Amino acid sequence: MVNSNGNLVSAEDARIALQNRGYAYGDALFETMKVVNRKILFWEDHYFRLMASMRILRMEIPMSFTMDFLRDEVLKTLEANDLLDNTARVRINVNRVEGGLYTPSSQEIDYHIVVSELDAPFYTLAETDTYQVDLFKDHYVVKGLLSTLKTNNKVINVLGSIYARENGLQNCLLLNHEKMVVEALNGNIFLVKGNIIKTPPLEDGCLKGILRKQLIDILGSIDAYELQEASISPFELQKADELFITNVISGIVPIKKYRKKTYEDTVARELLAKLNVRIRLA
Repeated sequence: MVNSNGNLVSAEDARIALQNRGYAYGDALFETMKVVNRKILFWEDHYFRLMASMRILRMEIPMSFTMDFLRDEVLKTLEANDLLDNTARVRINVNRVEGGLYTPSSQEIDYHIVVSELDAPFYTLAETDTYQVDLFKDHYVVKGLLSTLKTNNKVINVLGSIYARENGLQNCLLLNHEKMVVEALNGNIFLVKGNIIKTPPLEDGCLKGILRKQLIDILGSIDAYELQEASISPFELQKADELFITNVISGIVPIKKYRKKTYEDTVARELLAKLNVRIRLA
């Protein structure tokens, strides 16, 4: 079952019109979340990111769009799919209503919620030595505020994913126009060198990731490491001790190989344990 503006309909009956602005112009946002036994992980962060993104895109936020309302809509959709007491992936799509060409006729919005089952309630590290990445250099991320949002314009991620599949890679790293590493295809990137942990700043064009925020908070409480939000050059990748990717569905994903360089995952494991503790105590 799919939640379409509060109405539960079967996936077969869920349709969007050709005039849907998310389809026609990419005039849409989405928020992907992990839910474990009725608990939306980092729900407050997700909610406020969505609200901030809607304001940036000048969408009209309905008065009903409170934190409690949207949480209840998510739980209602999970219940309709027999996933209320399971682990699930939830995606909230928000698009401006039909009407107009580039200039919309209205700032009002439609929303849709789709869910699917996941396996592990807590984050784990895959025991593999084959997670290999490379740079995707066919196209570049544009620095700026819009690149930090989860809009429906993800063509570069799609093309990068095709490139990764064609070249036997598990992921690719994206660059901005200044040839700085911005993020992975499906998450933020962290680099470990000694006791320094770096992640690209939002100003470089990386996604304002929820797990990125959580790890920045965690690292702020660990004296053994120094966190730097600073640009990462491709030349730094082969000098790093560790590289890992973060997103709310997978948690922390260690990169094992970049070109001829192989990496450890010691810091990734330490941070993953602290992340799971944070989830249990929340």
